Amino acid sequence: MALLKTPYKGTRDHYPEELRIRKYIFAKWAQVCESFGFQEYSTPILEPLEIYAAKTGDEIVNEQTYSFEDRGGRKVVIRPEMTPSISRMVAARRQEMAYPARLYSIANFMRYEKMQRGRDREFWQLNADVFGDDSSFVEAEVIYMAEKILKSFGADESMFEIRINDRRLIDLVMHQYLELNDTESKAVVRLIDKINKLSAKDFELAVKDLFGKKRQDEVWSKLNSVINAKTFEEIPPEIVKSAEFQNVQELFKALASLGVGSAIFDITLMRGFDYYTGTVFEVFDLDPENNRAMFGGGRYDGLVGLFGVEPISAFGFAPGQLPMELFLESHKLLPRLLSEIEIGIALVEPEYVSQAFELAEKLRDEGHNVELDSRDVKLDKKFKTFEKKGIEKAIVFGEAEAKSGEYEIKNLGRSGR
Repeated sequence: MALLKTPYKGTRDHYPEELRIRKYIFAKWAQVCESFGFQEYSTPILEPLEIYAAKTGDEIVNEQTYSFEDRGGRKVVIRPEMTPSISRMVAARRQEMAYPARLYSIANFMRYEKMQRGRDREFWQLNADVFGDDSSFVEAEVIYMAEKILKSFGADESMFEIRINDRRLIDLVMHQYLELNDTESKAVVRLIDKINKLSAKDFELAVKDLFGKKRQDEVWSKLNSVINAKTFEEIPPEIVKSAEFQNVQELFKALASLGVGSAIFDITLMRGFDYYTGTVFEVFDLDPENNRAMFGGGRYDGLVGLFGVEPISAFGFAPGQLPMELFLESHKLLPRLLSEIEIGIALVEPEYVSQAFELAEKLRDEGHNVELDSRDVKLDKKFKTFEKKGIEKAIVFGEAEAKSGEYEIKNLGRSGR
């Protein structure tokens, strides 16, 4: 029986022309992060299951992880995200690190989840986090950096928006304004997190089903007044007076001082992970054909403390490569990416292969990427091979070139993805 030619379900092969896109995106990510003082790190792809079970959420741990018991009897998992891993690393050197610590990585992850447009089971993403700074300004700066990443690809503010909320404000709304207990609060938050997937009527019925007849109309009326608020002025006065709401206003003042024009307040934004403790945000593509959340992040001050050290503040975000690629495609922002091979040398007389190799080495020493085609086939076939690979320049090498030391560089036309 022949072996399958397809990759494992939910993963994908990247041929050279596809990998060029990924490399292009990764290079932009790294350049912007490093321009803001972020330093790169790396973690193992396998982690103990317990570090995700502690705070990530039951859905991730129980339904979406690739977990197994290793030969030593340890329960391990292929990392489904980076935040617990980098928190573990910071905890390991809690006293030695210089703060604030600005750290980034570009790595791959796996989740056993339903596949859809922009979401595979294996995925690559940027993770950028700041540890040891709990100011509103650093939150604004990181959100500004997220905006700058998109603009580094040529995007403008008509193409996306950044929606912002605060988990402390959510808790206040649930417990003090709506007067819900912890169980009721979690249930309502889960529903709000799915609000865009439900019709208005279905959402209302789902909320009311959580409560008895004596409370459902009151809870729904107050909740409806909150989730329909599109500006600060529309927020109920009882909430506006709170310190939690003042934190949100302070963040927006900091964003305005940095010139972030794509940020809006969205009190329905929940973010799914249990570890968020403050500001949360998501970046949305506004293209009608790709209208979706691309990536998000927020504050998670309690995660480092789970490793038995003194807690430390943390704020970060994580854009994925595939959603970013879809965003660039939908807005026609992907440039033409040429082959990494700059010059193809077509050897037409095999006896001069040594001289052709010497020329290739000379060009490589000068910083060019060179492929030498020494096959005994017709020149036309070699040129077609070069063109198929996206090589834009070629040198025909034979007796004349070997004896004279001179050669002509032919332009095959700008090809590439």
